Amino acid sequence: MPPLRFAPRPVFAAVLAAFCGHAHAQLAVSATDTALTLGQVVVSGSAGGPLEARRVLTSVDILPIERIESQVVNNNWELFGQVPGVMLTQFGQGTTSGKFSMRAFNGEGEINAVKLLIDGVPSNSNDGNMPYIDLAPRLDIESIEVVRGTNDPRYGLHNIAGNANISTKSGGNYLLGRATVGSFATRELQAAAGFEKDGLAQNYAVSLNRSDGYRDHANAESGSFSGKWFFTPAGGTSRFGLIARHHTATADEAGYLTRAQARANPDQSPAHNATDEDRRQVSQFALQGESELAERLFWTGQVYLNNLDDRRFVKFSAGASQQERLVAETHTGAATTLTWRAGKTVIGDVSVMGGVDVERQDNRSQRFNTVAQVRQSQTRNQQFDFNTTGAFVQAVIKPLAGLTLTPAFRADRVTGSYTNQLNGRVYDVNDYGTIKQPKFSAVYAVSEALSVYGNWGRSFQVGVGTASYKVNQTADLSPSINEGWEAGVKFRPLSWLDGRLSAWRQTASNEARRKLNDPANDAENIGQTRRQGIDLQLNARPTRQLGLWMSTAIQRSKILQADASSAASMGKEIDHVPQLLYTAGADYQANDALRLSAWVNGQTSYYLERTNATGKFGGYAHANLSAAYRVTPAVSVELQVRNLFDRYSEYVWWDGAQSLHAPGTPRSVYGSVAVKF
Repeated sequence: MPPLRFAPRPVFAAVLAAFCGHAHAQLAVSATDTALTLGQVVVSGSAGGPLEARRVLTSVDILPIERIESQVVNNNWELFGQVPGVMLTQFGQGTTSGKFSMRAFNGEGEINAVKLLIDGVPSNSNDGNMPYIDLAPRLDIESIEVVRGTNDPRYGLHNIAGNANISTKSGGNYLLGRATVGSFATRELQAAAGFEKDGLAQNYAVSLNRSDGYRDHANAESGSFSGKWFFTPAGGTSRFGLIARHHTATADEAGYLTRAQARANPDQSPAHNATDEDRRQVSQFALQGESELAERLFWTGQVYLNNLDDRRFVKFSAGASQQERLVAETHTGAATTLTWRAGKTVIGDVSVMGGVDVERQDNRSQRFNTVAQVRQSQTRNQQFDFNTTGAFVQAVIKPLAGLTLTPAFRADRVTGSYTNQLNGRVYDVNDYGTIKQPKFSAVYAVSEALSVYGNWGRSFQVGVGTASYKVNQTADLSPSINEGWEAGVKFRPLSWLDGRLSAWRQTASNEARRKLNDPANDAENIGQTRRQGIDLQLNARPTRQLGLWMSTAIQRSKILQADASSAASMGKEIDHVPQLLYTAGADYQANDALRLSAWVNGQTSYYLERTNATGKFGGYAHANLSAAYRVTPAVSVELQVRNLFDRYSEYVWWDGAQSLHAPGTPRSVYGSVAVKF
């Protein structure tokens, strides 16, 4: 398929978006805010404190609490299916249940392009995956903020296509409970509590989940705990606190089916998967602080510790060996920022934010060939230190009424070493040098109902696992530089209708991907790639009772210059990237007590590998319904039906000889009771 024809030169796109139109003397604050919240418009609040992404960046989406607390999901990654332009990949294999991705990066785990944070704490594993995502009990989540593109300077590692921050409740006095039962013997209990008095805010949350799964040999159970303790000294200009979280999960793995097996009986689990399972524990601790140092000077800082312990037994097909996979990672880090709101200057209203961050990783990875969980031979025993140091500066300049310019710059460095404990050899990390990432964003409010915007920036990809180190070469490798731009318009033609339309493109200089089943934990080159798309989002409230929302993402991917070892992929699409993602829904408040909702989400099919020679799979469209009734001011009940028409869906991958299939969730029904004390 030919490329989408909408691409101006990158810097020109940002500058054009900034300066087109005519100036207006007085504008509402929200007119220069291009962030969108699902179901409502974001309205900027206080102008004080540190700079917030939703107020200074140009491609931000916020999933509010109303779209989170009532969702019936087994894993938090499923919540992101409501976010425009985000793709969900459902593996359906125990704790390796699925993940989200965006900007035409797939969810295979080969290139993990999204930086995940929980209350601002970095929460990716070494390879960029997201085992920490369920640390936040769903009843404790206040909002989810997704920043797409290459123009956010706050983060370096894994911030290739953007980042996502899960924000949990802070302060307040409340006591919440929620119980859910439903299909596949699903049982879930959640509770959250907040206590705030005399400057001390305490927030607690816990969740317990059990399910038999929608396939045979798919039993799973998990538990999560979160605690936050923050103290605000007299005067209220500072806040300091501790966050502690823990999640544990145990799950059987149903395994992958051949195409014939999936069509004949999608619920089955092959006999060779009878002893496949996973046991995972993750913990996170953070000390955080923020303070108004002076009238216009603000500081934030944190130190944190992440710990991952995972033991998985997996057999991908009847002819393969079962593997025992052990992962043990300990990441420690620190970050600090300063924000100076200079106010009126000769070049306009100016704010400047800068910061530094460091992370130290101690990672261990072992693999064994096993038979029914009995070790036969060891194929991997690796220990690798992987350390990053980064710094950034970002200015927000408003030279004219309605015009906001945001230049930024980030630099990162990587250090570390790798020890192959099977043979005792030690390897240095690639010297990637100082990885420089200039960025620029611009917004111009043509009127209170119309804003145009653009951004341009660079982000980077370096190797993960042993691909970060000089194992197979003596020369240092260079990082893969992702250069991207976006140009768009946020509009509100009617008081009850708002939306955003944008075009974007992202190219990578020398993209590489993990070899997912490689004993050496290495990577392979893809080559030069291009991803591009058009995003449309709409929110409407034509009456007080009715709310409507929709989004669609048209996206294309292409390998522009293939690596010499994979010449057949030249000009082909990147695997597992559907060309269309869409979601739409309606909420109807029938009366003060009854709320009805309906929504649909889906995607088109994708190729399974880079030569595009093995067919397309994975397309689906699911319709969902829910009805919520408030019995009393403190008690409400809800019924949800997922995949209403029982449409078949599946995740499919290519093992080199055949397609392997993981059927998706069939129609399911859940009932919940929520209590507020």
